Amino acid sequence: MKALRCTILFIATLIVMSCNNENKVLDIEVFQTSAKGNTLSKITQFQKADSLVMLKLNPEQTFQTITGFGGAFTESSAFLLNKLSKENRKKIIDAYFSKEGAHYSLTRTHMNSCDFSLSNYSYAPVEGDKNLEHFTVEEDKDDLIPFIKEAMAASSDGFKIFGSPWTAPPWMKDNNNWVGGKLLSEYYETWALFFSKYVDAYKAEGIDIWGFTVENEPLGNGNNWESMHYTPDEMTHFVQNYLGPKLEADGKGDLKILGYDQNREHLKEWIDSQYKNEETSKYFDGTAIHWYASTFHYFPEELQYAHNKAPDKLLIQSEACADAEIPVWKDDAWYWKKEATDWGWDWAPEEDKHMHPKYAPVNRYARDIIGCLNNWVDGWVDWNMVLDTKGGPNWFKNWCIAPVIVDPEKDEVYFTPLYYTMAHFSKYIRPGAKVIGVDKSDDALMATASENPDGTIAIVLFNEYQTPKTINLSLHDKHVEFSIDAQAIQTIIIPKQELITN
Repeated sequence: MKALRCTILFIATLIVMSCNNENKVLDIEVFQTSAKGNTLSKITQFQKADSLVMLKLNPEQTFQTITGFGGAFTESSAFLLNKLSKENRKKIIDAYFSKEGAHYSLTRTHMNSCDFSLSNYSYAPVEGDKNLEHFTVEEDKDDLIPFIKEAMAASSDGFKIFGSPWTAPPWMKDNNNWVGGKLLSEYYETWALFFSKYVDAYKAEGIDIWGFTVENEPLGNGNNWESMHYTPDEMTHFVQNYLGPKLEADGKGDLKILGYDQNREHLKEWIDSQYKNEETSKYFDGTAIHWYASTFHYFPEELQYAHNKAPDKLLIQSEACADAEIPVWKDDAWYWKKEATDWGWDWAPEEDKHMHPKYAPVNRYARDIIGCLNNWVDGWVDWNMVLDTKGGPNWFKNWCIAPVIVDPEKDEVYFTPLYYTMAHFSKYIRPGAKVIGVDKSDDALMATASENPDGTIAIVLFNEYQTPKTINLSLHDKHVEFSIDAQAIQTIIIPKQELITN
């Protein structure tokens, strides 16, 4: 009898130990996009790799709150959608904005025309109209506005949209030209009024504007397409004394104003001007940045500087694209290879050419987004959502690549690997998420993690190299082991209960 009791006790102990071990296993879902063919595919079978990476989550260590991820509404994209069948138009809009798709949450659009417009135009077409009595967004009613409204209808949670002017109308500028020049001081009040009227005009169309950048690329773009120049102090002066007070006076003080809106290598001087003191910083809600200074370097020192100077302000990547390239059609492998070149490959000064080597488009997107999230950036916005097989249409013939490419003549659509790369972030890291700490044993693997408002945790990994890796992921006292393929991006979702039970 004693032996039987011992046997029963031993079996019971094994059962308890087994249950305890089961409780220590972390529950996860894994979604992968890879060079070998996965496209945001759910992965349940993993092959053990020789390279082991220890990954530890620290949810108690929190950083910035996420504003969102998304792309830009441009006239070029809207024009192309108008040329497609209703089925393909809806397919693309749902793919970007529905919960089943990329679920974009932060978007941008241009005020007046830009390089990705079909022609030059302004909402203030009448010269000398200082009170903007002839202000009109009629130019947008055939393409941009319907595109935005259909996106709103497709989105279950809605999304934020901010406007960016490339230039004031030529009659307000010292060179009377669409390209280059500066805003004449006599039109500072008129230009501030322009922003307020834009909000009203779009509101009348059923579209709420969340905010603005003050000027797209205030340093200029080599005098190529629509532009208008500011120095840092000139922009601060305009916001402090004209734009901010005007929006406040018109009952629009809750609209976000983002300064700068160009490449990160000059970020410090703009930050210093905007946030010089309480008076200069009052109306700035944050800063917008672009990635075009390099195809691989995400400028962590500059991003850290911006945060430390103004820790309560937004820091949003407002534009990015694979530029100076004609899209490669239905060849996923190309987007994973270091074949692309950017503007700097040909045009950068000799001392800067090392910042613009050949690169793989997927690598450029994944590296930059993860690098930004790990350095206080709270929003990341792509450029055109849709372009054609030539990289346009575009009045300046400034060809670029978008995540979705279409052939309107054949009514065909190609979702490039860049679309799935964006979705790894936008679909699973939602507005209001908190970036949390991640410790890892392998510097070659890029990783970022966020805790969503619903309590789920989303981890994004990027392995740009040819060697697959086994991942040992831990959260408090729970662990799980899985693997990431060579040349792959993964999003790992940890359900809410896993955080609660720890």
